[in-house]
Amino acid sequence: MRRAWIGPGESLAVARQCVLAGVSRATIYAQQEASVLDEGELLHRRLIDEEYTRHPFYGSRRMVVSLGKAGHPVNRKRVQRLMRLMGLAGMAPGPNTSRRHPAHKVYPYLLRGVAVVRPNQVWSTDITYIRLPRGFAYLVAVIDWYSRKVLSWRISNSMEAIFCVDCLEEALRTHGKPEIFNSDQGAQFTSEAFTDVLTREGVVISRDGRGRVFDNIFVERLWRNVKHEDVYLKGYATMGELMVGLTEYFAFYNGERSHQSLGDQTPQVVYQTGIGGGAMIVDKFGGAGGGTPVPLRSTGVPPPAEARSTATAQTKAKAKPGQRCPAATEVQCTA
Repeated sequence: MRRAWIGPGESLAVARQCVLAGVSRATIYAQQEASVLDEGELLHRRLIDEEYTRHPFYGSRRMVVSLGKAGHPVNRKRVQRLMRLMGLAGMAPGPNTSRRHPAHKVYPYLLRGVAVVRPNQVWSTDITYIRLPRGFAYLVAVIDWYSRKVLSWRISNSMEAIFCVDCLEEALRTHGKPEIFNSDQGAQFTSEAFTDVLTREGVVISRDGRGRVFDNIFVERLWRNVKHEDVYLKGYATMGELMVGLTEYFAFYNGERSHQSLGDQTPQVVYQTGIGGGAMIVDKFGGAGGGTPVPLRSTGVPPPAEARSTATAQTKAKAKPGQRCPAATEVQCTA
């Protein structure tokens, strides 16, 4: 009976009305129907997703211009809201980007200048957004850097860490374990549930640097292929259709689709034979670009951080008096 006293049109806020009436707010909100997205907002989200996939460095300002050229004039606040809901942000450094969650352990990036020369040497993972007509889905995958093979994948309608942990567990159970596992600094991958699995298996953890778009470029390229070669062509309507479609695509990607960087072989063949693959994040400056590739920690020789320090010291020694020594920055990936 007291729930009938609560009304959204009253002068008092609903929360205050619940306190005065002694009614739990949950019982009031549970009666409200979920809001339905209008067709215009769904269309704008689709256009933003397509443009972001083509140009991931676009922020809200450029996205407004792009939508306007496509015949959909919108203001920047609307674009900012939609990009925030979709979890999208332009790949560019912003204010306070070096701040990390105080409860999350910090791991360095270990792959700059490291030559990946065998399967299961380096794995990496990432999450991407996939739009559906009446909602959104998130796709996570684990990929082997040497062969580009997709070792496992999962989809979810939420960004919780559990589906990322399930994906990692499947990859470890099916393919053994890597020497180094790389990811970005997303909350799903920095969570204890995720890192505890890697620590339990004795895997060395590496993390992308903030604003460094090349640190995980092989997974980023995978997302481009998945969307342009499958998702955008098929136009999946439900999570069930998406699951079936991605199952077929990843089977094609691993077993039939040839890769130019692999000598026109498939990831499955390169992964099984250990011949024809490889990868390296190359430094524009420093020893990794022109000298011997920096070895991995597992080889028993100096780790990448120490090797880079040595290379930087040598570069400074060669620099002319008064000349500033440029910092090492990765600019391309090679296979």
